[in-house]
Amino acid sequence: MKQAVWEGNLTTEQVYLFHEGTSYHSYRYMGAHPDEEEGAIGVRFTVWAPHAAQVGLAGDWNGWDGSKDPLYRMPDSGIWSRFFPGMQVGTLYKYQITGPNKETFLKADPYAFRSEVRPATASVVTTLKGYQWNDAGWRRKNRNPYRKPMLIYEMHFGTWRQKDDGSYYTYHEMSEILIPYLLDMNYTHIEFMPLAEHPYDLSWGYQGTGFFALTSRYGSPHDFMYLVDQLHQSGIGVILDWVPAHFAKDAHGLRQFDGTPLYEYTDPMKAERPGWGTLSFDYAKPEVISFLISNALFWLDMYHIDGLRVDAVTSMIRLDFEKKEGQYCPNDQGGLENIEAIEFLSQLNKAVFSYYPNVLMMAEESSAWNGVTSPIHEGGLGFNYKWNMGWMNDTLSYMELDFSERPYQHNLLTFPICYAYSENFALPLSHDEVVHGKKSLLNKMPGSYEQQFAGLRLLLGYQLTQPGKKLMFMGGEFGQFIEWKDQEQLDWLLLDYESHRKQLAYTAALNRLYLEEKALWKRDHDLEGFQWLSADDNHQSVISYVRNSSKPGESLIVIINFQPRAYEEYRVGIPRAGRYIEVFNSDHLDFGGTGMLNEESMKAEKITWHNQTHSLGIQLAPLSMVVLRKQRPQRRTNQNGDTTKTSRKGKQL
Repeated sequence: MKQAVWEGNLTTEQVYLFHEGTSYHSYRYMGAHPDEEEGAIGVRFTVWAPHAAQVGLAGDWNGWDGSKDPLYRMPDSGIWSRFFPGMQVGTLYKYQITGPNKETFLKADPYAFRSEVRPATASVVTTLKGYQWNDAGWRRKNRNPYRKPMLIYEMHFGTWRQKDDGSYYTYHEMSEILIPYLLDMNYTHIEFMPLAEHPYDLSWGYQGTGFFALTSRYGSPHDFMYLVDQLHQSGIGVILDWVPAHFAKDAHGLRQFDGTPLYEYTDPMKAERPGWGTLSFDYAKPEVISFLISNALFWLDMYHIDGLRVDAVTSMIRLDFEKKEGQYCPNDQGGLENIEAIEFLSQLNKAVFSYYPNVLMMAEESSAWNGVTSPIHEGGLGFNYKWNMGWMNDTLSYMELDFSERPYQHNLLTFPICYAYSENFALPLSHDEVVHGKKSLLNKMPGSYEQQFAGLRLLLGYQLTQPGKKLMFMGGEFGQFIEWKDQEQLDWLLLDYESHRKQLAYTAALNRLYLEEKALWKRDHDLEGFQWLSADDNHQSVISYVRNSSKPGESLIVIINFQPRAYEEYRVGIPRAGRYIEVFNSDHLDFGGTGMLNEESMKAEKITWHNQTHSLGIQLAPLSMVVLRKQRPQRRTNQNGDTTKTSRKGKQL
């Protein structure tokens, strides 16, 4: 390959910021960009490969011999670039790199906007321009999330639904079936498992090779823009799983990109992820920081994503994460924290929120790390939400117990409230809990067929009435019996059976209750939004609590019976005198229950119970949840047309 002379158009400021780790939109000049230069239409290619002896562009036009089309090296930068007049959108290409030891290999473009459909691995020249967005109204009203309802439906794109022949729906086609379903089920957000390009289907997208390339399995970038646009116009937010923790080792990807450890750590103890067979990003390199923060902003800028669920945060900030003795070394201070990863996450959140103040940045952090959602200036990581993995693990452990064992493990229900307000939490029932032998949510439930469905109704009711935002993995809403089959679509045929249809109806009704009752979400992050009535009735496995809104009349009383026994009169303490009505009961016949309801309004009696001055005796079905609300005064219009409040007996108040 002949030595070429630099003739690029990068500015000094762009190069400086890239090497400083503060070029937060480096995707605008790195990679392949159709453009016009000196009157010629073509494509400019730019790549960072500081240790390469030579870099060329390879493709069909030159027999995949990059030595025929060298890129030019910018002095003292490690950046290579060249404009190719006549090159067109759709061209397949790779970089041919000669490493410092004179070995030559082909690499996909780290900043490519599109890749070939797997198993092919070439990058594709693509433009993201030209789509006409129509979601301005949604983006204007997308405000602070803390005092709003949030019901997230987690979805793996390829296995939610498939065509009759087993092929995938495209992003565009999916909009026609997904959006009506989400609206019918009353979800507020959809969360897509990773959609960055990845070579191995069974990695579910978590082992990526093309971080700026929307996976081509399901269609084009404009197809996905259309899907997001339609979701927004339907009032549904879009969250994307994002994976800055590690990347795949595939030869065409980032590993040893220029013949040396470039995107990964040089030290194999820090680079290797032995449990996943992947490599960690090197958070000490400012160019890698520019790459990653640009990638986060890219999805928000170009695809109008409303939030990122940041995967595997614990693996980033802990040097010993899932490693045995001898596979890790402490940091320079002798601790096990990855100091540069912590600094990266803080810089990431600071940068993202500076551009998008109301975006969702949700950490999947599985340890008890302090301050994940605390502000950066207070020493926190700066996320605005954290998945509550402790709640999920404790809750599912409890729900799997035999009924006879539940009284002795009652703390699994009550302990999570002790730390519920230590972070801004989302309560997940996620994909990781229904795969690899863990069984589906429905199949985790003990007891008979009917009791399993009652248990699932109970689990979902418990989740939606606890403090924190909510997430449900696809299939749980209708009672998928078999755990997630990560190559086949969900078992929609189950909806031919009444039990599953009623389970689906239950989930939709429960979600609607959640949306309509402000007490279930308005004070999720306020200690006064939750009040125990009874946390210690372990012998009967019943808990009761109040969820408060900003107005007393909006408060709800929740009673949950985790045992398969009925109570004709279960007494529960009531904070305020008055009449109460049942607004929801999981045992309704429409949901598959036995129909043991409290259909009449009930007057609180002046009997002290659960440390309250008043109490009620209610019917409580086996494995059921009852939600009560204080009856609101009736409104009547008098002869002058004025609206007045009246008591139950009709006396004007």
